[in-house]
Amino acid sequence: MFAVGFGPYQVLCLYDALPNLLAEYLTRAALAEQIDLANPEGKFCFVAVQRPGDDWPALVVAQRYQPAGGVFFPGALIVPETERLFLGAGTRLLCYDLARPSLLWEDAAECAFWSWRRDGSEVFMAAELELAAFDVSGQKLWTRFVEPPWEFKVELDRVVLDVMGTITHLERRTGDHV
Repeated sequence: MFAVGFGPYQVLCLYDALPNLLAEYLTRAALAEQIDLANPEGKFCFVAVQRPGDDWPALVVAQRYQPAGGVFFPGALIVPETERLFLGAGTRLLCYDLARPSLLWEDAAECAFWSWRRDGSEVFMAAELELAAFDVSGQKLWTRFVEPPWEFKVELDRVVLDVMGTITHLERRTGDHV
């Protein structure tokens, strides 16, 4: 297991296994989620978020996800000022409120999750066949189908999307063509 700091939070992460102290984490958390653990397919992902001043993580998410491995790995992003955790693994996307640990929503990535990226007041989710934008409170702004190979970059007022060599300019908040 390894710990990563996101602003005032400490995040414990474990890939393809569950911690030996799982039962203790589950018992002590304000919100403990166990998602699809009995499924024999896929890989495990464990994420626990410890708030400032707490001795144990207030939020624990233990899940099995698929597709897994290869180029598909879990990812997490915390927005400290809105106390939001974005979590992606396989096709599962989750957003949590860290102030009062609760699940805000569950969504699905098209084919498989790749990564989260924050730029200013938007959070972008990249998946095998999808680019999506959320605001920092977790509200989905827009989504767009893409095909590999693809990539994007964020500029001041727009997203520059390159899908198989075709460049499209999108407004950051709406996803509309600019």
